[in-house]
Amino acid sequence: MKKIIFLFLVISATALQAQKIADYLAPAFPSDLVANHKGDAVAWVFNNKGSRNIYYGLPSANNFKALTKYEGDDGIEIGSIVFSPNDDKIFFVRGNGNNSKGEPANPAQLQYTTEQNIYSLDIASGTIKKLAKGTGPLISPDGKLLVFTQAGKAWKINLNEENASVQSLFLSRGSINSLAFNTSGKQILFVSNREEHSFVGVYDFASNQVSFIDASTYIDSDPVWNKEGTHIAFVRSVNIKYEIGFTPRPTAAQPWEIRVAEVATHKAYTLFKADEGAGSLFVGDLPAVATQLIWTNDNYIVFPWEKTGWMHLYSIEPGTKKINHLTPGIGEVETMHLGADGKTIFYVTNISDSNRRHIWLVDPAKSNPTILTKGDKIEYNPAIVNNGLVYLQASATRPSWPIFQSAGKEQVLAASFFPTTFPTNLVTPKTILVKATDNFMAPAQIFLPNNYDAHKKYPALIFLHGGSRRQMLEGFNYSSYYSNAYAVNEYFASQGYIVMALNYRSGIGYGLKFREAANYGMAGGTEVNDLIGAGEYLKSRIDVDPSKIALWGGSYGGYLTAHGLSKRSDLFAAGVDIHGVHNWNDEEPNFAPWYDSLRFPVAGQIAYKASPVFTAKGWKSPVLFIHGDDDRNVPFAETIHMVQQLRRQKVNVEEIIFPDEIHGFLMYRSWLKVDESAFEFINRKFKK
Repeated sequence: MKKIIFLFLVISATALQAQKIADYLAPAFPSDLVANHKGDAVAWVFNNKGSRNIYYGLPSANNFKALTKYEGDDGIEIGSIVFSPNDDKIFFVRGNGNNSKGEPANPAQLQYTTEQNIYSLDIASGTIKKLAKGTGPLISPDGKLLVFTQAGKAWKINLNEENASVQSLFLSRGSINSLAFNTSGKQILFVSNREEHSFVGVYDFASNQVSFIDASTYIDSDPVWNKEGTHIAFVRSVNIKYEIGFTPRPTAAQPWEIRVAEVATHKAYTLFKADEGAGSLFVGDLPAVATQLIWTNDNYIVFPWEKTGWMHLYSIEPGTKKINHLTPGIGEVETMHLGADGKTIFYVTNISDSNRRHIWLVDPAKSNPTILTKGDKIEYNPAIVNNGLVYLQASATRPSWPIFQSAGKEQVLAASFFPTTFPTNLVTPKTILVKATDNFMAPAQIFLPNNYDAHKKYPALIFLHGGSRRQMLEGFNYSSYYSNAYAVNEYFASQGYIVMALNYRSGIGYGLKFREAANYGMAGGTEVNDLIGAGEYLKSRIDVDPSKIALWGGSYGGYLTAHGLSKRSDLFAAGVDIHGVHNWNDEEPNFAPWYDSLRFPVAGQIAYKASPVFTAKGWKSPVLFIHGDDDRNVPFAETIHMVQQLRRQKVNVEEIIFPDEIHGFLMYRSWLKVDESAFEFINRKFKK
């Protein structure tokens, strides 16, 4: 009897201990998964409560270890993993990017520089060597040369020299990016960005000369080599001066195209031009188009195109110019990767499963898409290895983790690193459609509380993602920011809240018409109608206490939180606004320095009326503002001005400010305080 009682007490204590937000955030978050050239090993970055390290091992043996030993929640990022050609070394970047004043992020107030540097890591010995200040490491095919960019210029280091100095790779005006060796390693492809136009260039080692290919007044980008290194393909799109962001752009007056050029002669021609209408606008700022072009070894160029209103993959063979639609169906392709054979395309998509992600493969010559990961989980970031595939996988009840699939069977990698304290009482959200006040239908995930009782009335919460080019899924997100947010939504559900994660119009995952919805953002803020409709839906539920509906969200989600509280304080009783946008006319110059609402009075007036500052006089509900003052996405002044205005109106305002933190908080303790404070604030207001 005593043993039974003791066992019960242990289980009860463990269950109580698990009911902390820290337990929901405990698992390390994996990213930057890559396979080596031999295909027998993989490496990735684990962010374990702020300590970021590179892990390495053999999937077949399921034996992994940390190769780096960085300790502490220091807020320093690590990534850009590259294997040397013979797989004995890993090159990586550690450090933080600069703000507009040239200051690298330093939220831990470390008394040494946190600037980005490139390092080499010897896998066998674990020896780490700092090579140079810079980013984007690229190793030559023979392994002798490291090239990279720093301050918009291209640089090189001779890896065969023990204490080699950093030297200029080539001299060129403009900001240099997209470095790529051809197969022989004798030439390097690059893009020179010159603000309103950009050139594709080639640097030749033998002649020590730079040449620009098919120069024009357009924006040329995303160049790729063919297998032989004799031709290049690139994207050409038009620059529209004074094009205001955060407004719908469903089509382009001049469709984008793919150009092909012979390097030796510089002769170029248009291989493909998008049709007018859907898909005519080149979309370069979405997760769906991280890689624009792939040139396969059997001479197919693969590219994304929204011809059908969905971001799908197509292939074209330069000889015949025949276009093949590779990924039919309802859904969007998010990323694509070239297989080890140089022919097969592996891609991540929500086709056939709108609110998750799965991995597929297709042969561009045969147009035969095949799904590799099925079911109720979320898979992404595939790395092709011998006898299988390694990828990152999440579900409704477990955050992202590395998985090895071989012969159709899955094996969890590095399972011993997953915390045993992770809660086991998570719920599985279900997607519904919510009718906006203008009858637009917006998807949303609903989390019901543990031990849900339909006869009870629960407090409710709406989470609003940022972006707005984002999508919340039926499980932990592939972004660390939204994985954290999903964990907090689960925590609210565990504490007796009905939670909604609203996928409002202008987000991704549901096609071009949804993403480019009429009059969203600076053009009118129509997505606010989705939010108010969602609030009215919750209010109408018999299981919701209509006096206890709260909002929380960050960035664009903070914008909508502020909108909801300013327009409908009668509906939304409290909110947490994390680095939210409050005045579009102050936000837009952050991305378009030329923008001034006085120069564009009509657009400026519409943008102002679509901003929470315009309706702030109706704001009565209490709010918690959270912001880091080194935010590079949303100016810190956005929060300053709104806090001052609301305090003049005698609104109950609380604030949490993180000195030197950026938009996507770099420190674990910042995230923990944000999430714990969001729950504590809303819970306190509702209990009162």
